[in-house]
Amino acid sequence: MEQLSHKIYNYLVHSGLSAEWAAYINMAIMLIGVLVILLLIDFVLRKLLIGLFSRLSVSSKTHFDDFLVKNRAPRNIAHIIPLVILFKALPFIFRDFPATESLLLKVIEVLGIFLFLWIVRSLLHTIKDFLKTLPNLKDKPIDSYIQVFMIFAWAIGLFFAFSVITGVELWKFLTALGTASAVIILVFRDTIMGFVASIQVSINDMVRIGDWITFDKYGADGDVIEINLATVKVQNFDKTITTIPTYALISDSFKNWRGMANSDGRRIKRALLIKQESVRFLNKEDVESLQKIEMLTQYLKKRDADITKYNTENNVDKSLLINGKNLTNVGVFRKYVDTYLHNHSGINKEMMIMARQLPPTSQGIPLEIYAFSSDKRWENYEYIMADIFDHLLAAIPFFNLEGFELPSSGNFKLK
Repeated sequence: MEQLSHKIYNYLVHSGLSAEWAAYINMAIMLIGVLVILLLIDFVLRKLLIGLFSRLSVSSKTHFDDFLVKNRAPRNIAHIIPLVILFKALPFIFRDFPATESLLLKVIEVLGIFLFLWIVRSLLHTIKDFLKTLPNLKDKPIDSYIQVFMIFAWAIGLFFAFSVITGVELWKFLTALGTASAVIILVFRDTIMGFVASIQVSINDMVRIGDWITFDKYGADGDVIEINLATVKVQNFDKTITTIPTYALISDSFKNWRGMANSDGRRIKRALLIKQESVRFLNKEDVESLQKIEMLTQYLKKRDADITKYNTENNVDKSLLINGKNLTNVGVFRKYVDTYLHNHSGINKEMMIMARQLPPTSQGIPLEIYAFSSDKRWENYEYIMADIFDHLLAAIPFFNLEGFELPSSGNFKLK
């Protein structure tokens, strides 16, 4: 190349051009020629490498090489050789322009650093995509760790680029940087907190991709679709996306429904409000009437016999119902609810089933149903719960009970 450069220069001088113009034209011809050649080399290398990796991805059983092609790793690697050739050719092209040569050599070095970073980025994204296909890792916050590696890579690359541009040795630059550590920590505060939070979330297995979480502070109620260094993305059930700072997962309280999803049932915990005025003791006629309810027939016969025996043996004065032992309509209804739940096809019989009475309130007596549906899918869960309460609400009047509700305008009539 040096001989070619001399020949072009000598030819131009012999043609009558001044030495200065000959140098400029010589430089331009050499630069254009080298750039054309490098573009051709880069084009050929890209085609060869992309074709090679594409063939490997077809024949290979692993998807790693597929992700290499997808993330343009072969394309980025193909740029290395043309860049090296250009770096070696610059001293010959700009031999008559030392200042320009020095500047362009620094530019090429910086481009080389950024090309290296771009290759690292392609490889890291390939690793991320590949790890997400592994069953044991697909629900882990891989994005967070890849972002951390990229931040370190970019930081190191920028340090080297700054050292090349300024001519300051790297270790001196890093020493000076140490004095500004407080400013650096302040600038990268959220990144550092996000990184620490990502590690804690992963180690403690607090959240996985695919988990259903409820985070009232941020209005999130849906499935986690992405966990990265700075944010956690939640797709709500109305298909909106809520973005939560990663460090909020360890600093604030939220609900993760994974335990429910992994269990054998989904909890039903809801109360019926019974009007207190409707609660009363049952007389003989009431008991006989309620015995017609098939789920209570055997229970009431046995209980009625036991109560009668007790009251007889103790000579209880039954002219008043309050004396001795008695059944109440709310107690019998509670037994009916419990029996109904144990016979319902949508309730998991292996988990807790309970109908319990809570402390009376100004809205009545809460009779709470505590059970677990066999089907955990949301729409089926809601159907099962609604089916249970539809039946129980309709059953309340059979026990001469009343459900509580606030009075409406229809309850007030003018005399």
